[in-house]
Amino acid sequence: MKKYNPTTPSKRNEISIEYRKVLTAKKPLKSLTKGGKRNVGRNNQGRITTAHKGGGHKRALRDVDFLYNKFDIPAKIASVEYDPNRTAFVGIAVYADGEKRYVVLPKGVTVGQTFVVSEKAPIEVANRVALKNVPVGTFVYNVELKPRGGSKLVRSAGAFAQVAAQDGGYTNLKMPSGEVRKVLDEAYACIGEVSNDENKLRNLGKAGRSRWMGIRPTVRGTAMNPVDHPHGGGEGVQGVGLRRGPKTRHGKQAYGVRTRTPKKYSNDLIVSRRKGKR
Repeated sequence: MKKYNPTTPSKRNEISIEYRKVLTAKKPLKSLTKGGKRNVGRNNQGRITTAHKGGGHKRALRDVDFLYNKFDIPAKIASVEYDPNRTAFVGIAVYADGEKRYVVLPKGVTVGQTFVVSEKAPIEVANRVALKNVPVGTFVYNVELKPRGGSKLVRSAGAFAQVAAQDGGYTNLKMPSGEVRKVLDEAYACIGEVSNDENKLRNLGKAGRSRWMGIRPTVRGTAMNPVDHPHGGGEGVQGVGLRRGPKTRHGKQAYGVRTRTPKKYSNDLIVSRRKGKR
């Protein structure tokens, strides 16, 4: 991590990642990038559907491969790059047949390292293999929910799931949240942990850096008027009051309330709920 001399109030607290020691390319591969307008929390009518989003620096979208549908063809990592659209590092994988694809990189990967996507690939970092062939205790990332469905789970910086058990056509995975869930053992996953695990240690230092990232300010409900939030109004600072627990701005209960859909299709696949839930 990189700290700065306190030349300004914001630099006093800013802590960032030493990208120069990690990244090997300054510009993305043009053939695998595209532009486009970001929705920044608005729907097709322009109305806010997700609060605290808007603005931010213009971004180029990297075409990252989460499908991994090139089987038994070895690939070499040609670069380690920054992606503004995710917390993990990405890199260009050059396959033996000449095709290039962006992939999310694991922790500890270096330029020149090779990997392969195969049902019975060696259990080595960056290799992608069927979950049924992964030993118990191994860390995995880029996990599929359905065979050939593409990576859906464990893709952010520093994340990993741990293989807890193999049982009756399913693999039990302990997720980063602490939840233990079943995944079909025919699904694929990459071996290792996601790169850039220091991302959680960053300190932006000032509000402006959040605005560059497209994050708008969060206003407390108690600072609003009653018309804008259930916690609003009143003279001076006060608590939730006579309401039945804290509420969202839409009047629904918040904090410590279960939000999972009671009849969700995957409820039967949850072995144990994540920590902190009743």
